[in-house]
Amino acid sequence: MIRYDALDALPVRSALPGLTDALEGAGAAVLVAPPGTGKTTLVPLALAGLLGGDVPARRVVVAEPRRTAARAAARRMAWLLGEKVGESVGYTVRGERVVGRHARVEVVTTGVLVQRLQRDQELAGVDVVVLDECHERHLDADTAAAFLWDVRQALRPELRLVAASATTDAEGWARLLGGAPVVEAAGVSHPVEVVWAPPARPVRPPHGMRVDPALLAHVASVVRRALAEREGDVLCFLPGVGEIARVAGQLGDLGGVEVLQVHGRAPAAVQDAVLSAGDRRRVVLATSVAESSLTVPGVRVVVDSGLAREPRVDHARGLSALTTVRASQAAARQRAGRAGREAPGAVYRCWSEAEDVRLPRFPSPEIKVADLTAFALQAACWGDPSASGLALLDAPPAGAMAAARAVLSAIGAVDESGQATDRGARLAGLGLHPRLGRALLDASGGGAEVVALLSEEAPREYGDDLAAALRAARRGGDAYSGRWRAEVRRLKGVGGEAVSGGSGAGDDALAGTVAALAFPERVGKVEGGSVLMASGTRAELREGSPLRGAPWLAVAVADRPVGKGHARVQLAAVVDEETARKAAAPLHSEGEEVHWADGDVTARRVERLGAIELTVRPLRDPDPALVRTALLEGLRQEGLGLLRWSPEAVVLRQRLAFLRMRLGAPWPDVSDDALHARVEEWLEPELSRARRRSDLGRIDAGAGLGRLLPWSSGDAARLDELAPERLTVPSGSRIRIDYSDPEQPVLAVKLQEMFGLHESPTVAGLPVLVHLLSPAGRPAAVTADLASFWRDGYRGVRAELRGRYPKHPWPEDPTTAEPTRHTAARARRQGGGS
Repeated sequence: MIRYDALDALPVRSALPGLTDALEGAGAAVLVAPPGTGKTTLVPLALAGLLGGDVPARRVVVAEPRRTAARAAARRMAWLLGEKVGESVGYTVRGERVVGRHARVEVVTTGVLVQRLQRDQELAGVDVVVLDECHERHLDADTAAAFLWDVRQALRPELRLVAASATTDAEGWARLLGGAPVVEAAGVSHPVEVVWAPPARPVRPPHGMRVDPALLAHVASVVRRALAEREGDVLCFLPGVGEIARVAGQLGDLGGVEVLQVHGRAPAAVQDAVLSAGDRRRVVLATSVAESSLTVPGVRVVVDSGLAREPRVDHARGLSALTTVRASQAAARQRAGRAGREAPGAVYRCWSEAEDVRLPRFPSPEIKVADLTAFALQAACWGDPSASGLALLDAPPAGAMAAARAVLSAIGAVDESGQATDRGARLAGLGLHPRLGRALLDASGGGAEVVALLSEEAPREYGDDLAAALRAARRGGDAYSGRWRAEVRRLKGVGGEAVSGGSGAGDDALAGTVAALAFPERVGKVEGGSVLMASGTRAELREGSPLRGAPWLAVAVADRPVGKGHARVQLAAVVDEETARKAAAPLHSEGEEVHWADGDVTARRVERLGAIELTVRPLRDPDPALVRTALLEGLRQEGLGLLRWSPEAVVLRQRLAFLRMRLGAPWPDVSDDALHARVEEWLEPELSRARRRSDLGRIDAGAGLGRLLPWSSGDAARLDELAPERLTVPSGSRIRIDYSDPEQPVLAVKLQEMFGLHESPTVAGLPVLVHLLSPAGRPAAVTADLASFWRDGYRGVRAELRGRYPKHPWPEDPTTAEPTRHTAARARRQGGGS
């Protein structure tokens, strides 16, 4: 019996006429409805014609981003119809299908929908597809939307599409769906009081997966405060399962208040309990799954830790993992709204109001930050390897796509043109990351167990030894081992593997083979407390790990904590060298390696597995071309100072740098970069004759620079005219010019030697900067305008110094005085003798 009273209370009902009109006209619509308004439950039932009226019977597929949400939505819709799940409403998630023959609404995960579209692009028999929670920007949801738009444009223009969002950021989706109308449903929004509740003392920011325990203790204290200050159930948002467990432990016995833990791995019974009103007061500790996918009744208070988990990938190291980040402003609004769903409420935010304005506005779209290997394979199977023709809100980053294509090529999933191979199409249909799919197909027997273990993060207590974790899963009675067994059964079906389980010593070999096949670039050689992987990444093994005694490992899971130089092994399997060689065969190489290392040329014959040196032998007669390259490498690393620079060569380089800056071409650029680029012109033939560091020290850099002078134009002959080494001053002295600053040459000369000179001397038309020195050689004045100095500055210098140096001439008019290098008496004697 249909529960019309519950249906009539859902606010989204008012938007149904507008949504119906939009679908009849444009065939697509964007539905904006806040959480709790019924967009996930009422809208599909209405579109399927299950609520009576003159709506024709249709088959509706609803895509949810999470398995938890898909099951919950199907159960809720079945309850509204007064039926059991599987009758009019069913669901399909990975490894589980509850859909009857006469079902009109099927709730699926977005991943299942992508798989179905690859098998049946027309979606035969489906009339409407609703993409729920599309504002969360999960990668599968973006992919499904792009594929569905292609289907509608090319194959089935009558297929109706609804993009349902809990936020008002709908313009992008409307554009993506060809200018689809936006239909908004007003929610029943009660006032929510914001209480700023930052920790009393600063806490460390999140670091990879780590959250400061002091923050979690503070969150627990805020939950207790909220229970004391407010009525109703408390919903507390935390980033992950580990943080939920820790806060639950810190809350302890709350005196009759029930504590529930809700996340993607929670048992179905717990999820069902959360979605129903309780007999007593409750504290619900939840991940972001409760932001919009699940509506928890009875909540009057939200406690927000301000943290969330997002995927990140390090393409250079080939490592990807979830990382803890600050929740966005949009997520904070969503979370706060849960407190005002049924009555006025309050949100306790565990950060300050000043911090709030610095939070990111929206969460990062997965396509921008996640590993794109699976996405790239789906795009290749769809016939668009670059994804350039797909209707996506954000284009995939080029670097991430290049890394993904490299992996797909290595496992044989795509050909040289990027198109999916038959093997790639099979991998895409396994419902696994392509790496794990490759291992499932290529491992000989028993691979499904290990692959299932790698497809979902194992409990931390299983340890870092993959074989030991496998045995723990087999004997475990926890929720994880139950899900693991279900996934093993599924994989044995899709992989064509006989149902048989290994045990004992064979587990080590099996675990090692699967991990090495899935992550060939992560096979590594153990050295002390770390492992050097074939990719070149070094990862540390935890203290006391049983893996430390193994010679070789295949690293299945590793992460790189923010700010750390090395990665960290989370899960690995012991392998022998033969297994490592086979798995990483494309990375095997052998050849001459001549490099600059430890300050000189080293020449070796090396057999390698990627970055791992297997065998090394000295090379007695290396290829001269490789030696020359190594010497150039040394010059780049340690600088051109390895050459022989006489004082004259240093000055020549400075003079040329001045002319280049002052006059430009044809005077050569003698910067380090320019000289490295022109080694053929100025360091040959001496460089090709050199064999080691000491030989570089014999190459005359000054002679080399002479080869760069503009001889062909005839300008080289003007070097001494334009940038002379020395200038003759009025006293007759030839004073060296300092060209160390190419923008302003300097002439340091005793003041008395410049008497009689009216204007500053010039080089290449530029007045030099004259450092006028006292008789003792100390700076007395600096000027680039000698005439101005004689006129305005000399009088002060004369007054200050003539008492200190009475034996030297200090005429009142220096422009008419006789220049001299000597004291006044000596100058007179010399003058009298002439």
